[in-house]
Amino acid sequence: MGLGALGLTLAPSYIAKSYFEAAHTYHLNYAPHLGMFRNLAGDDPIDQLNFMADQGFTAFEDNNMKGRDIAVQEKMAEVMEDRRLMMGVFVAHKIYWREANLASGDLDKRKEFLNDIKTSIEVAKRVNARWMTVVPGHVDLRQNMSYQTAHVIESLKMASELLEPHGIVMVLEPLNFRDHPGLFLSESPQAYEICKAVNSPSCKILFDIYHQQIQEGNLIPNIEKSWDEIAYFQIGDNPGRKEPTTGEINYRNVFKYIHQKGYKGILGMEHGNSIDGAMGEKSLIEAYQSVDNFL
Repeated sequence: MGLGALGLTLAPSYIAKSYFEAAHTYHLNYAPHLGMFRNLAGDDPIDQLNFMADQGFTAFEDNNMKGRDIAVQEKMAEVMEDRRLMMGVFVAHKIYWREANLASGDLDKRKEFLNDIKTSIEVAKRVNARWMTVVPGHVDLRQNMSYQTAHVIESLKMASELLEPHGIVMVLEPLNFRDHPGLFLSESPQAYEICKAVNSPSCKILFDIYHQQIQEGNLIPNIEKSWDEIAYFQIGDNPGRKEPTTGEINYRNVFKYIHQKGYKGILGMEHGNSIDGAMGEKSLIEAYQSVDNFL
């Protein structure tokens, strides 16, 4: 029986993969989150990982991975390796949403950030992650932006020195002004300038297509301009921050462009489901199959 025949009667526990049709073959490495398929796969993280793999997804990301018990991390890593799921980003450090930290130049906050990076390296090694998310925090309203930028660059240079020996990349995520007013990093050209200044293979851009559609638009040209510093993408349509096809972004064209550039990395599915329940999860899978049909 295929996924389309499941309807809304599927019990909230994972059914063997043989129950489903052959996995779809995607052209890009889309990465679901835990909870995205809870109704079809159940609550167990391991069942959800297996479900993702059975649907043809080749990657997974988990913002909260660092906070999970070590035993859970190890088990998830084992399943990801067995199912050939690449591990995407997790959040590497405490994010200051309303207070300046890296932009302030405060040495205690810099030390805290670097200690967070050190502990995140251990998590990354445990779960075979190559990327971790960094958000430089709030602006410092009492300092000129150029001074703030210099402070951020200095902290990121120090973090890069910690990351480089392990081949791990921190990806800087610009966040839009509407959802996250007052943050230091909001635009892709700004992130590009900072990465060029840090000048490290361990400091790159996380280009979140949802955030940048709101912040600056002009998506494909900005991706093109930033390309040599982009190491990771995240997805969400606008308005609503749900799956592709639910908003204004022409994801089929955006994905086609990214594929044509030869991108082999991960595109994190950092969005909600537009429809609740099993039907919504089925619709999400169908949406990705649709926008992935660009060749």
